[in-house]
Amino acid sequence: MPLRLYNSRTRRVEAFAPGNGRVSLYVCGITPYDVTHLGHAFTYTTFDVLRRYLELQGLTVVHVQNITDVDDDIIRKARELGTTTEELTARNVAAFERDMRVLGVLPPTVTPRASQEIATMQRLIRDLLERGQAYVHGGEVFFDVSAFPDYGALSGLSPVEMLAENQRQRMRPGPHDPLDFILWQARAPGEPFWESPWGPGRPGWHIECTAMALRYAGAPVDIHGGGRDLIFPHHESEIAQAECATGVRPFARWWVHVGMIRYRGEKMSKSLGNLVLVQDLVQRHTPDAVRLSLLAIHYRSSAEWHEAAMAEADAQAALLAAAARAPGGRGRELDPAPAVARFRAALDDDLNTPAAVRVLLELAADIQASPDADLRAAQRELRTCAGVLGLRLNGDVES
Repeated sequence: MPLRLYNSRTRRVEAFAPGNGRVSLYVCGITPYDVTHLGHAFTYTTFDVLRRYLELQGLTVVHVQNITDVDDDIIRKARELGTTTEELTARNVAAFERDMRVLGVLPPTVTPRASQEIATMQRLIRDLLERGQAYVHGGEVFFDVSAFPDYGALSGLSPVEMLAENQRQRMRPGPHDPLDFILWQARAPGEPFWESPWGPGRPGWHIECTAMALRYAGAPVDIHGGGRDLIFPHHESEIAQAECATGVRPFARWWVHVGMIRYRGEKMSKSLGNLVLVQDLVQRHTPDAVRLSLLAIHYRSSAEWHEAAMAEADAQAALLAAAARAPGGRGRELDPAPAVARFRAALDDDLNTPAAVRVLLELAADIQASPDADLRAAQRELRTCAGVLGLRLNGDVES
């Protein structure tokens, strides 16, 4: 059975059909204005498993994951802390990369930074202006939403609902239409800026990802992903920019969105004081246990985080590690083929990691219950399947 993935664009689970043995995967990366937490880890472990499973099938995955290091939140946070945007982003990017490394998340093939792709963004803005799909107003450039009739198709929101969501997220309204969004904003005192044909300033949020995705993943992107909270306005606006500039439709064949992790009834945020930090969890639990606690949640679900879940994850990690090391005997071989088939079927079913983990736990239990059997084939497949889930099976508290 081929891998079937839910496509936010079509709102259906569809068979994923890669072309020419290559898959382009663009994942919206962090905006490093603060520490990363378990909600971020849920997103990036999800795409790590997807990438690993595609690679298991012999596909070459070009994984592009940006760093949004030019952003209003970064500027605001740097001012609050009395530091520079460069120092703030360097510190938080290093912490994020350390967290991902500890959790065994594979590094992306390419990690473009917004600050290093300004020329790429300016070229894309010029293209949109030349096509009449953007306009200059007071030294700034805005995207003309009326040039893209399908604006709102990804989110399914009406114009009134989109305006309300923009207001909730404090998005700046456009001068011609409140839904028009900024592509290039004029320089403000004390903010980083770059020279441009429209005056000194910096790029808007949406143009950053579109430009980097088109440059490094191409059009169409096979899979474009991120958190569910990015559907509108970010991903909606990415589609409008990319399809207007390139004429390629769809901009992304699959849109894959990951649910939110809540804690104490709210989405994790520092302002609410409800962050669960990876760096804290791995002081008390193995990286495998932390991953297992996340793999227990289907990627499209939004779930409440409970510390009690770690006790079960600890026990699961210990069972898997012990089964991988069990000595075995010289009896009849324990056949892992049925378990491997069920494991693959689970992941083929819209990346059903909870079911895949259950299969591994059953195989581990069978290994532990068969001390006289030849366990080599079963342990080899256990390690291979666990590796697809990013599990190391080494029992270390931190790797």
